[in-house]
Amino acid sequence: MSSRMAGGPEKRFPLIGVCLICLKVVTSTKTAPEVPTIDQAYSKLSNSITVEWATVPGATSYLLTAESGGTVIETVVVHSPGTVTGLKAATVYQITIRSLSAAGRSRASPPKQAKTVLAAPILEISSPSPDSILVRWEAVYMAIGFSVSIVRANGLGRIWKENTTNTSLTFSNLDAGTLYTIKACAWNANGIPGDDSTRNQRTSPRAPANIQVAFDSGALTASVSWTRTEGAFNYTVLALGGSSERGCSTPFSSCTISSLRCGTEYSISVVASNDAGSSKSASAVGLKTVACAPGRVAIQEDPAGHLSVAWPTVELGDYYVAFVKGDDGLEVHCNTSRTQCSFRSECGFTYFISVFAYNKAGQSPLGDVFNYTTAPCCPSDVKPVFVSGDRAEIVWSPARGAELYQTKAVDGDSVVECNDTAPACTLSALECDTTYNITVYSFSEVRGSNRSCTSRFITTAPCSPEIKSVSKDTFSTVHVHWRSTNDNATYTVTALGEKGLYECRSPGETCTLAGLPCGSDFSITAMAETQAGRSLPSYSVPLETVPCCPAGLTVTQVTQSVINVSWTLGAGAQTYEAMLGSHTGQSRCHTRETHCLLGCITCGVNSTVAVKAVSATGLTADCTFQHYSSSACCPLGVKLYRLGSNGIRIYWQASRGSANYSTDLYGSKGVFTCAPRSSFSFCDVPEIPCGDVYTVMVSPVAETGQKLTFCPKKIYSVTCSGSTLGMVIYRGKRNAE
Repeated sequence: MSSRMAGGPEKRFPLIGVCLICLKVVTSTKTAPEVPTIDQAYSKLSNSITVEWATVPGATSYLLTAESGGTVIETVVVHSPGTVTGLKAATVYQITIRSLSAAGRSRASPPKQAKTVLAAPILEISSPSPDSILVRWEAVYMAIGFSVSIVRANGLGRIWKENTTNTSLTFSNLDAGTLYTIKACAWNANGIPGDDSTRNQRTSPRAPANIQVAFDSGALTASVSWTRTEGAFNYTVLALGGSSERGCSTPFSSCTISSLRCGTEYSISVVASNDAGSSKSASAVGLKTVACAPGRVAIQEDPAGHLSVAWPTVELGDYYVAFVKGDDGLEVHCNTSRTQCSFRSECGFTYFISVFAYNKAGQSPLGDVFNYTTAPCCPSDVKPVFVSGDRAEIVWSPARGAELYQTKAVDGDSVVECNDTAPACTLSALECDTTYNITVYSFSEVRGSNRSCTSRFITTAPCSPEIKSVSKDTFSTVHVHWRSTNDNATYTVTALGEKGLYECRSPGETCTLAGLPCGSDFSITAMAETQAGRSLPSYSVPLETVPCCPAGLTVTQVTQSVINVSWTLGAGAQTYEAMLGSHTGQSRCHTRETHCLLGCITCGVNSTVAVKAVSATGLTADCTFQHYSSSACCPLGVKLYRLGSNGIRIYWQASRGSANYSTDLYGSKGVFTCAPRSSFSFCDVPEIPCGDVYTVMVSPVAETGQKLTFCPKKIYSVTCSGSTLGMVIYRGKRNAE
């Protein structure tokens, strides 16, 4: 063992060789199967050859080989017969066979020649007519003739078979719309047929019969019906008319053609079809549709109130009906074979016009609806509601169809106008005392202005007069003079003040206002009036009447040389001027008061007293004149003398002029008065208490009997001497109070 190990590889090789020899000996004991013998080889299909042989014992399968030229095709089969496929048609092959088993395979058998049959023709089949089928094919290699047969696909009926050397064949007298089975094969010079080619083909259907057409004029559709035909899968209806082509398709026996054109004459045909093709068209049926509605309708209103509607003729139109409907809902129509109709129309309406054409098929479709708007009506009841010297407000009743009104006032070349959507207008910037021709026109955007409207005349109010002067005369009347250009106007002059309204009227240019109260402010205006109305008042002129004289005047002697003149208020007077005048001179005063003192009066003189009232603007009223005699002068040389036991005589020296005097003695024991006889300058007090101091005043007596008290007073003391009156002693002088 160790030597084998040491020997290594050199000693292992002989052992391997011995083992191989042993295996070979063992294998050689199993032999390959026998070589099979081909009984026959033939071709039934153009791409295969079938081989028959006797079974070889021990063979598990067989290897068939077909060789032609450089092409070898092998096939393994398990028993006889076996077929080699994938061959070329009409080709000679060397066929061999080998048997196979686990022990190996045999040698090839002796070869046997076999030729593949002809290829099947490739068919093109059609049905050119309902009773025929045309079969076409291309030439087949090595073929000298062809056999073609035809039979109903359902197997019923006879079989037609034809042999031909051509490449086409037509079968006639067939049933329309029927499915047939066609079989064809080629045969060679030996009469051996090749592969079969089988196809089914249906004959085309016959044309449908009994075509009926029903036309719907409203929808412009035609319902077409027919009798069904054998073998038709579908039906196609075609309507041809001029440039219009319409159709429908259906598997049923009727269909509807839509969207037909009006005014068109159609030829309607029906074609049946199946997978073989279409039938011939049946006899066409004619159809006249309704006429189209006329287009380009011409509408005009001439003269006003007459609407003329005209249109062109249309194809297939027998007569026409024109409908005119106003926007008030009222509709009228006319039926005519001509192309024109006339209708009565009214102003301010929109008319909707449609024209239809008619024929035996019915009414045309609705065409364009035309509208025509007549001129708007003229405004009615046009009247002024206010007229002044420069404006006139005009109103009227709304006019049908008017969208705008235009009012024009025309006076010669002068035109004043206004535009408004309202049925009223105020014309301004007019001339006063002017007659205008007023016209109100109605206007619509579609038809424009109605120029047939009548006009009326309106005269504006008179112009305002212009006061030129206001004057007063000595009788306190006011004369007003004005200037005006109005015709046939009467003027009213108004004096308006706090104390009332005073008027005078005149057709001329002057009038007189009388009886205006004194001491008042007035606004003088003048206004003209005509049948058209009154003017605006003129610009006012202010007027101030002289102030009123005082209602009463009182003169009071204050001192021998001063008098007080007083008076009541005079309306409108702001100051007063009092005056006293006599032959010896004048005395005056100017004051805002209602009294004033006048000095430097000469006593015992007859005078005149007057008062003037003066306004703020200097207007003067010469008022009261009153005769006034100043009082007698105070006596001079007043003395007292004792008279008897208890009496006193007062003596004085009278001033110039005659006067009456009154004497008063004021003492603590009483007041003693005596009045002398007229023209006497003394008087006596028979009883007077002695022992008292007396204030003695001798005063002139006014004509009113009022005793004046402004003369000087003297004080005397009367003493008692026993039971008799004592001496009268002068004690001094006392001012008058």
